[in-house]
Amino acid sequence: MKITPIKVSVRDLVTGYRDSKDCGVVAWGGKLDVRPPFQREFIYKEKQRNAVINTVLKDFPLNTIYFSVKHNDDGSESYEVLDGQQRIISICQYATNLYSVNWKGNQRYYHNLESTKELMDTFDNYKLDVYLCDGSNEEKLEWFETINIAGMVLKDQELRNAMYVGPWLADAKAHFSKVSGPAHYGYKEYLKGDPDRQDYLETVIKWAVNYANSNQKGSNEEITGYMAAHQNDPDAKPLWEYFLQVMKWVKQTFPNYRKEMDGLDWGFYYNNYAEAITSKQSSEFETKIATLMEDDEVTKNRASISTFFLVMSGIYLSAHSP
Repeated sequence: MKITPIKVSVRDLVTGYRDSKDCGVVAWGGKLDVRPPFQREFIYKEKQRNAVINTVLKDFPLNTIYFSVKHNDDGSESYEVLDGQQRIISICQYATNLYSVNWKGNQRYYHNLESTKELMDTFDNYKLDVYLCDGSNEEKLEWFETINIAGMVLKDQELRNAMYVGPWLADAKAHFSKVSGPAHYGYKEYLKGDPDRQDYLETVIKWAVNYANSNQKGSNEEITGYMAAHQNDPDAKPLWEYFLQVMKWVKQTFPNYRKEMDGLDWGFYYNNYAEAITSKQSSEFETKIATLMEDDEVTKNRASISTFFLVMSGIYLSAHSP
C-alpha cells in the first residue's frame, strides 16, 4: 500500500458536489466517489455535523481523511473515500446551503458568510489533510477496517455489504436500510437498532437463514453465505416477502401491541411456531398476556420479556401439545 499525503481545499472539494441519493455522491470535480459501496449511509446528527463546520470556520484541524486511488482504463485517476465520508458530506451540504450553524449567537448558512468576507475565505480556503492510498482492493478494504477501529467502528453488516455489492443488496437496502424505507416506516416498533447502520438488514437475513435451515441461527459465516448466494439476484423481493409474512403473523397472533414487543426475535418465533398455532389458540393469547403483564417477575427485566411472548403466552405449549 502506497500512502501519499496531500492538501485539498474546501473550495476544490465542493466543486462538482452532487448527491444522487441511491445512485451515489460525488465531489472534487466529479473525480471523488464520496459514498462507495463499502461506505455507510450519512449518519451524523446535527451536533456532529455542526461541530465539523465550526471547526473549519475556526481554522482548527480536522482528523486526517483517506482516499483510495482508482486507476482508470484511460490512464486517469479517480478516488474513493476510505475514511471521512461524514465530514466531507457535512462540508458539502453546508457549502450548498442545506443547513445553517450557530456562529457566535447567530444562525448562518454558507451564503450568510458573504457579509464577513474573511470568514467565507477561511471556509473556502480551509485545507483538509488527505492521504491517498494506492493498493489492491484487498489492501484498501483491510486498511479501511483498520482506520475505522479508532473512529465510528463499522458494524459487521456494513462490512459484509462491502463484499457483496450488486442488485440484490441495492434492493435489500432500499427496503431495510433507510429511515424512510418501508421496513422502518411500517414496522419499526417491532425491530431494534438503526436501519442506517444495517441493523434491520442483518436481523432479517438471520431470520431468513434460519427459515431455510433450522440448524442455522445466523452466524457471520451463515449470513455471508446467504449474501454470496443471492448477490447477483435481480432484487431482494423474496426476502421482503418473507419479512412481510413474519410481520403479518405477529400482528395476527398478538393484535394488541405493547412496548415489550420491540426488538424481539420474531422471525425465529415465526419459523418455529407459526404452523403450530391455530386461530383459536391465537385468540386466547391476549387474556394470558393481560394477566402476565401484571406480574412484576415477568416484566421487570428483558430476559423475562423475551420469553413472555414465546413461552408464557402459550406458543411453546401449543407447539408441544399432544
